[in-house]
Amino acid sequence: MDATEAERFASSSEHTRPRPTLGLREAVAVIVGVVIGAGIFKSPSIVAGLSGSPGAMFALWALGGLVSLVGALCYAELTTAYPHAGGDYHFLQRAYGRSVAFLFGWARFAVITTGSIALLAFVFGDYMQQALPLTVLPAAWGPSVYAAAIIVVLSALNLRGIRSGAFAQTWLTLAEVGGLLLIAVAAAFFVEPAAAPLAAAPAATGPPAAAPSFGLAMVFVLLTYGGWNEAAYISAEIRGGARSMIKALTLSVLVITCLYLLVSWAYWSVLGMQGMAASDAVAADVMRVAFGPAGEKTMALLVAVSALTSINATMIVGARTGYAMGCDWRQLERLGQWNGARGTPACAMLVQCVAALLLVGVGTAFGSGFKAMVEFTAPVFWLFFLLTGISLFVLRRREPQAPRPFKVPLYPLLPLLFCASCAWMLWSSLSYVYSQSLGGLNAAWIGVAVLACGLLLLLLLRSQRGNNTPSSPPFQSPSKEKSR
Repeated sequence: MDATEAERFASSSEHTRPRPTLGLREAVAVIVGVVIGAGIFKSPSIVAGLSGSPGAMFALWALGGLVSLVGALCYAELTTAYPHAGGDYHFLQRAYGRSVAFLFGWARFAVITTGSIALLAFVFGDYMQQALPLTVLPAAWGPSVYAAAIIVVLSALNLRGIRSGAFAQTWLTLAEVGGLLLIAVAAAFFVEPAAAPLAAAPAATGPPAAAPSFGLAMVFVLLTYGGWNEAAYISAEIRGGARSMIKALTLSVLVITCLYLLVSWAYWSVLGMQGMAASDAVAADVMRVAFGPAGEKTMALLVAVSALTSINATMIVGARTGYAMGCDWRQLERLGQWNGARGTPACAMLVQCVAALLLVGVGTAFGSGFKAMVEFTAPVFWLFFLLTGISLFVLRRREPQAPRPFKVPLYPLLPLLFCASCAWMLWSSLSYVYSQSLGGLNAAWIGVAVLACGLLLLLLLRSQRGNNTPSSPPFQSPSKEKSR
């Protein structure tokens, strides 16, 4: 930070920047809510089909938790050394410069975050249409109306302030966790042992089981664990500083791992390995065996709540990327406005809402093609995730005197393990995308197109006068800046 920026930072009022307002409970609720989405109701059947045996299946879920914990330790160092509402964006900006950070922010704001919000909203709409159909509308309109309505409602809730959003997130996460525990309780106490073979019977008439593929199974496991890194976006808003940040990350990953293992056991206990692999709706099948048709209805509501939880959490952390971009680029300075009284980036939150609604419109028009378009941008996500992992090495070398309240144990082995897992996921996602097509084009071009659009926008911003001065200084405690 140069002298001009430091003076501007010192003169800026506290209410224009993020302040510590979230407790440990709210932070854990946000992280758990982002991670546990619709994936846990679908991925276990795929993992069961690819793992080959119960022991291997449970080992894969435990390994996914271990890899996530290693990544959480790496993020604990970055978030405690550089607390910032921009999260990954800020780490990339410090390590590689504004251009790389901008491309990440563009991809996240244009597709990764807003696309996830729109897809989750459709999941919510699909299941709500099953549980509470909107009979006054054509059947095809119901999910889209539900999707658009929930985006507007949750955006309005979060625009009221971080306290409102965090309060709702806490209760939604509790309901979500309670629903997952209900599945385990159903398996343990409401299903006779003889029910499992009956549930698994369809597998006998289906296609032969696929050969075990632990690498591909691990891809789906890690995708289901994805999202814990979103804690970085609230690192500047957690009370208790570094200690609370470390607790939030590690506790969240441990809770998620235990829940995933417990729910996978419930699926296996009721359906067996063949039944899991053959099921298109593994959680609904378990609840049907336990409670009959009422169980399936309950399952639809549970999936809807899980989608709702993830939407709200994604909105909270997603808008902060736009805020960080607004702080770095004068042409986008309106995105960098922070409502201190409400503790939220109001303008970025509003733009995020509008963008998600537009994507709901696109999804309504193109159906599954939209879902595929968002999924095919996975290599872009893993590319920047890998760069964030490498930034830990870059920043340790470039800023050795920076205060680091927490350092990754067993450095550099654990960070190297995290980067290796990101590189492997990048390669796996590229292999998958390269084998797919959308509209007659190879799906790999979708990620390229997203980055190309971001690059064009970056060149446009750089070509304009006055673009080299950030609209406001990065959030960093004055004591840390003086120590540099």
